[in-house]
Amino acid sequence: MSTASIPVQTGRGRAAEDRPWSADPYAHALSNGRGPLFLRRTDGWLLPLDVERWCADADAADLEVLRRCEGAVLDVGCGPGRLVAALGRQGRRVLGIDVSEAAVARTVRRLGSSPPAAGREAGDGPVLLRSVFEPLPDEGRWGTALLFDGNIGIGGDPRALLDRMAQLLSPHGLLIAETVPDLDLDERVQVQVTDARGALGHPFRWARLGTPALLRHAERAGWCAVDEWAVGGRSFVALRRRDLTGHARRFESPRHGTSRLDPQRPVRPAGTERAVSANPEGHSAF
Repeated sequence: MSTASIPVQTGRGRAAEDRPWSADPYAHALSNGRGPLFLRRTDGWLLPLDVERWCADADAADLEVLRRCEGAVLDVGCGPGRLVAALGRQGRRVLGIDVSEAAVARTVRRLGSSPPAAGREAGDGPVLLRSVFEPLPDEGRWGTALLFDGNIGIGGDPRALLDRMAQLLSPHGLLIAETVPDLDLDERVQVQVTDARGALGHPFRWARLGTPALLRHAERAGWCAVDEWAVGGRSFVALRRRDLTGHARRFESPRHGTSRLDPQRPVRPAGTERAVSANPEGHSAF
């Protein structure tokens, strides 16, 4: 498992190997809006990627989580922009970032925006072609950061990513991360994107974390869990940085959904949200 930190790069003039999500077959799948598409480990194991859901509008589970956002929102690894679009419709200030030119292009089409350049800053548009490890607008001022669809795995080093998120968020900012349901999984691997024809993208490092593993990494990195919940067969964790007293500010307004950490949180009626299944093979981390 890799524990190396991820270098900051300029965002300009990088080789294709440095932008694995820009290469086919990922770009091809996003341009068509459909799979099948997989992450392939070096041992041949395949993880299905939910391209159709990514390219559709935000679903009920997405919207349930987005209600928890506070202030300006940074969507890290925004993909084809479903969350950026949903937050924009809610009137939130939002910036999506992604290293995939195909993902950014599809977000632009979805939003009806002008195509962004790699060096554009916030205010020029709601999407930016850039890595989370590169310089970003308004560092240290974002109210909420999102790591949906397995993006806690970006870079293959959860500690490095958590440290970077601490730099981007305001001191009391909220980090919402999606985790692998059902499992205490802590996996760092090298993967490639592949399709049904066996076409392969460039190899890159990735991580997959269940909630218990993320909470362990977060504790060591100076974060506190303020909530964790399941909705629509997916699992999420909300984190804040610990203050000097060793505590984190909790949510100040009631939210929907079943929380494992806050017994005062209202519970949705039976049937509107289900607990995480005991069948991990039935879910995608993404």
